[in-house]
This record gives sequence, C-alpha cells and structure tokens, in this order.
Amino acid sequence: MKCIIIEDQPPAQRILKKYIEDYGSLELVGTFGDAIQALEFLKLNKVDLMFLDIHLPKLSGIDFLKTLQNTPSVILTTAFPDFALESYDLDVVDYLLKPFSFIRFVKAVGKVPNQKLNIIPDDPKDESIFIKSGYEHIRVNLKEILFIKADNDYTEIILKDKKYLSPESLKHWLDSIGGHIMIRVHKSYIVNISNIKKVSSSSIKVEHIDEIPIGRVYKEEVIRRLISSDSK
Repeated sequence: MKCIIIEDQPPAQRILKKYIEDYGSLELVGTFGDAIQALEFLKLNKVDLMFLDIHLPKLSGIDFLKTLQNTPSVILTTAFPDFALESYDLDVVDYLLKPFSFIRFVKAVGKVPNQKLNIIPDDPKDESIFIKSGYEHIRVNLKEILFIKADNDYTEIILKDKKYLSPESLKHWLDSIGGHIMIRVHKSYIVNISNIKKVSSSSIKVEHIDEIPIGRVYKEEVIRRLISSDSK
C-alpha cells in the first residue's frame, strides 16, 4: 500500500517513518511539510493512504481534505483532540492523537479498507495461502512461515526473509492455517512444525531465530506431537 506523510514537524515525521518501516506492507512514497506540496504530488501520483496532520502551515489538514476529489484513505495525526468530530464527518479512517504508540498505529492502519491482513485458503495440494495486504493478494508458501507471535494487540507473521503485521489473534491464525501445520507452544507463539530445528524441555529452535520458549501449559501437547511421535 502506497502512503504519504503530510506533517510539518520533523520529530513527528521521523516517528511515522519508523512505524511505516516496521509495519512491513506499507510503502512510503513521499513526505511533505505542507498540504500544498502534497496536493501537487497527488495530481500526478496515485496514493492509497495519507497520514495527515491537522495543524499545517498555509492550509490546514481539514481544509486540505475539503479540496480533494477521489481522496485516498486518510489517518489524521494531531496533538489536539478538538477536531475529532469534524474529521469523522470527512470520512477519515482514524484519528491518531499525538503522542501515539506503534500498537495504536497498527490498529489505525488495520481499519483501512481492504488492507487488513486476512488469509484466503488456496488449493491445499500446493500448501500455500494468499495473504491480503493492501490492494494485493500475496501468495505465501506455508513452509516460509517460521512462527507467528502475539505482541499486545497485534500479531507478527514471521517469514524467512520478511514479516507482516496483523490485528488478528493467534487463535485466528491457528484456526485459519490449520493445527496440523502450526502448533501453539506458548501463550504468545504458534510455530510452523516443519521449520522446527530443535526441541528442548523449555524451548524450541526455529531456523536462525533465537529460541522460542515453551509455555508450561503447552508443554505436554508439544511433547506429544513433536517428541513422542518422532520416537515411534
């Protein structure tokens, strides 16, 4: 999903750039210090999402929105809550009140239409799924998924060379991908069985990743499925 930042404060720009980079499936294609610069860019370029500050020089974020036609999805960012009601009348996706956390950022992006990460089962013979990210469907071979980790209000889908962020729960992924492929080893982790390299009494080694802990309540199931079955 292509996005731009319209923000006149460098510290706020840096935070948004970091969050966009960490999110994984967002592509930052422009950063602008005022709405006039952004308006010129939008005349020639298609953008899916704007992170828009309300208090800007020359033209406020609210007035800027009122001038646009075919408006991209908009997430407003501001240090002032006064304009929240008016902003929703303009059909914005969300309203981020500064300072906002990465978790709150993930929640906001998850509200963008057609962006929320979901899986669509593919032909089970080829052991792959489609992950819906932005306006694209990305085919992912299940073997490439190392593990999925819960981190407060979102989950990280860790592949061998990249990651995707999702507001879905671990249970959602376990049910969607299938318990025959994934195993829950901890309250915060489900692991792809085919990528487990080593199992000890308290942890699991997956590829080059540091060892993942085995939770006490999941230990019996891990031993039953991974250790006992291999010893038969």
